[in-house]
Amino acid sequence: MLQALLLGILLLGLGGMARAADFMLTDSTGKVHKLSQYKGKWVLVNFWATWCPPCLAEIPDLNELHENKKANVAVFGIALQYANPKQVIDFAEGLMVSYPIVLGNPKIASQIGPVDGLPTTYLYNPQGKLVAHQLGPITKEAVEEFIRSADKAAKK
Repeated sequence: MLQALLLGILLLGLGGMARAADFMLTDSTGKVHKLSQYKGKWVLVNFWATWCPPCLAEIPDLNELHENKKANVAVFGIALQYANPKQVIDFAEGLMVSYPIVLGNPKIASQIGPVDGLPTTYLYNPQGKLVAHQLGPITKEAVEEFIRSADKAAKK
Protein backbone atom coordinates (compact mmCIF):
# COMPACT_ATOMS: atom_id res chain seq x y z
CA MET A 1 0.00 0.00 0.00
CA LEU A 2 2.76 2.44 0.97
CA GLN A 3 4.69 1.55 -2.19
CA ALA A 4 1.61 2.28 -4.32
CA LEU A 5 1.08 5.60 -2.53
CA LEU A 6 4.70 6.63 -3.00
CA LEU A 7 4.59 5.64 -6.65
CA GLY A 8 1.43 7.64 -7.13
CA ILE A 9 3.11 10.69 -5.62
CA LEU A 10 6.15 10.21 -7.86
CA LEU A 11 3.95 9.87 -10.92
CA LEU A 12 1.85 12.89 -9.97
CA GLY A 13 4.97 14.99 -9.61
CA LEU A 14 5.73 14.50 -13.26
CA GLY A 15 2.44 15.84 -14.56
CA GLY A 16 3.97 18.73 -16.47
CA MET A 17 5.96 16.70 -19.00
CA ALA A 18 5.87 17.68 -22.65
CA ARG A 19 4.07 15.95 -25.48
CA ALA A 20 6.09 13.17 -27.04
CA ALA A 21 6.78 12.75 -30.71
CA ASP A 22 4.54 10.21 -32.39
CA PHE A 23 6.61 7.13 -31.62
CA MET A 24 6.37 4.03 -33.77
CA LEU A 25 6.81 0.53 -32.34
CA THR A 26 6.73 -2.78 -34.19
CA ASP A 27 5.68 -5.64 -31.94
CA SER A 28 6.87 -9.24 -32.06
CA THR A 29 4.01 -10.20 -34.41
CA GLY A 30 5.00 -7.49 -36.92
CA LYS A 31 2.15 -5.11 -36.09
CA VAL A 32 3.12 -1.42 -36.12
CA HIS A 33 1.80 0.78 -33.30
CA LYS A 34 1.93 4.59 -33.32
CA LEU A 35 1.10 6.75 -30.32
CA SER A 36 -1.34 8.73 -32.51
CA GLN A 37 -3.37 5.53 -33.14
CA TYR A 38 -4.24 5.44 -29.44
CA LYS A 39 -5.74 8.90 -29.07
CA GLY A 40 -8.47 8.67 -26.45
CA LYS A 41 -6.62 5.94 -24.52
CA TRP A 42 -3.96 6.04 -21.86
CA VAL A 43 -0.74 4.50 -23.19
CA LEU A 44 1.73 2.81 -20.85
CA VAL A 45 5.17 1.88 -22.21
CA ASN A 46 7.16 -0.45 -19.96
CA PHE A 47 10.85 -1.24 -20.53
CA TRP A 48 11.80 -4.61 -19.07
CA ALA A 49 14.17 -7.58 -19.35
CA THR A 50 13.78 -11.31 -18.82
CA TRP A 51 16.54 -11.32 -16.17
CA CYS A 52 14.98 -8.49 -14.09
CA PRO A 53 12.93 -9.77 -11.07
CA PRO A 54 11.05 -6.46 -10.49
CA CYS A 55 10.16 -6.39 -14.21
CA LEU A 56 8.69 -9.87 -14.00
CA ALA A 57 6.76 -8.98 -10.85
CA GLU A 58 5.00 -6.18 -12.79
CA ILE A 59 3.70 -8.44 -15.57
CA PRO A 60 0.47 -9.61 -13.83
CA ASP A 61 -0.49 -6.00 -13.05
CA LEU A 62 0.35 -4.87 -16.59
CA ASN A 63 -1.74 -7.74 -17.99
CA GLU A 64 -4.68 -6.64 -15.84
CA LEU A 65 -4.35 -3.02 -16.91
CA HIS A 66 -4.19 -4.01 -20.57
CA GLU A 67 -7.14 -6.42 -20.37
CA ASN A 68 -9.43 -4.14 -18.33
CA LYS A 69 -11.46 -2.27 -20.96
CA LYS A 70 -12.83 0.13 -18.31
CA ALA A 71 -9.27 1.25 -17.47
CA ASN A 72 -8.82 2.40 -21.09
CA VAL A 73 -5.07 1.66 -21.03
CA ALA A 74 -2.99 0.29 -23.89
CA VAL A 75 0.15 -1.38 -22.54
CA PHE A 76 3.36 -2.04 -24.49
CA GLY A 77 6.30 -4.00 -23.16
CA ILE A 78 9.68 -3.16 -24.67
CA ALA A 79 12.24 -5.89 -23.95
CA LEU A 80 15.82 -4.70 -23.62
CA GLN A 81 19.18 -6.35 -22.99
CA TYR A 82 18.45 -9.72 -24.57
CA ALA A 83 20.65 -12.04 -26.61
CA ASN A 84 18.00 -14.02 -28.45
CA PRO A 85 14.70 -12.53 -29.72
CA LYS A 86 13.00 -15.96 -29.76
CA GLN A 87 13.88 -16.43 -26.10
CA VAL A 88 12.13 -13.14 -25.23
CA ILE A 89 9.01 -14.09 -27.22
CA ASP A 90 8.88 -17.60 -25.72
CA PHE A 91 9.45 -16.14 -22.26
CA ALA A 92 6.59 -13.64 -22.67
CA GLU A 93 4.29 -16.34 -24.02
CA GLY A 94 5.19 -18.59 -21.08
CA LEU A 95 4.17 -15.81 -18.69
CA MET A 96 0.96 -15.31 -20.70
CA VAL A 97 1.74 -11.66 -21.44
CA SER A 98 -1.41 -10.27 -23.07
CA TYR A 99 -0.03 -6.94 -24.29
CA PRO A 100 2.21 -6.35 -27.31
CA ILE A 101 5.91 -7.09 -26.81
CA VAL A 102 8.48 -5.05 -28.73
CA LEU A 103 12.05 -6.27 -29.17
CA GLY A 104 13.78 -3.09 -28.15
CA ASN A 105 17.13 -1.47 -28.81
CA PRO A 106 18.64 1.97 -28.10
CA LYS A 107 17.02 3.49 -31.23
CA ILE A 108 13.55 2.33 -30.16
CA ALA A 109 14.13 3.49 -26.58
CA SER A 110 15.23 6.93 -27.80
CA GLN A 111 11.75 7.50 -29.27
CA ILE A 112 10.26 7.26 -25.79
CA GLY A 113 12.85 8.59 -23.34
CA PRO A 114 15.83 7.70 -21.19
CA VAL A 115 16.03 4.23 -19.70
CA ASP A 116 18.39 4.61 -16.77
CA GLY A 117 17.47 1.25 -15.24
CA LEU A 118 14.87 -1.49 -15.44
CA PRO A 119 11.99 -1.49 -15.15
CA THR A 120 11.24 1.97 -16.55
CA THR A 121 7.71 3.05 -17.41
CA TYR A 122 6.30 6.00 -19.35
CA LEU A 123 2.62 6.98 -19.26
CA TYR A 124 0.85 9.09 -21.90
CA ASN A 125 -2.58 10.61 -21.38
CA PRO A 126 -5.43 10.17 -23.89
CA GLN A 127 -4.28 13.31 -25.74
CA GLY A 128 -0.84 11.77 -26.33
CA LYS A 129 0.98 13.92 -23.78
CA LEU A 130 3.71 12.32 -21.69
CA VAL A 131 2.48 12.78 -18.12
CA ALA A 132 4.54 10.34 -16.03
CA HIS A 133 7.84 8.50 -15.94
CA GLN A 134 8.84 5.92 -13.34
CA LEU A 135 12.21 4.27 -12.80
CA GLY A 136 11.50 1.13 -10.79
CA PRO A 137 8.52 -1.13 -10.40
CA ILE A 138 4.93 0.06 -10.74
CA THR A 139 1.63 -1.41 -9.62
CA LYS A 140 -1.77 -1.54 -11.22
CA GLU A 141 -3.20 0.32 -8.23
CA ALA A 142 -0.71 3.18 -8.54
CA VAL A 143 -1.38 3.59 -12.27
CA GLU A 144 -5.16 3.49 -11.73
CA GLU A 145 -4.90 6.06 -8.93
CA PHE A 146 -2.79 8.35 -11.13
CA ILE A 147 -5.34 8.06 -13.94
CA ARG A 148 -8.27 8.75 -11.55
CA SER A 149 -6.49 11.83 -10.18
CA ALA A 150 -5.62 13.09 -13.66
CA ASP A 151 -9.18 12.55 -14.89
CA LYS A 152 -10.57 14.46 -11.89
CA ALA A 153 -8.16 17.33 -12.47
CA ALA A 154 -9.10 17.46 -16.17
CA LYS A 155 -12.79 17.77 -15.32
CA LYS A 156 -12.24 20.81 -13.11
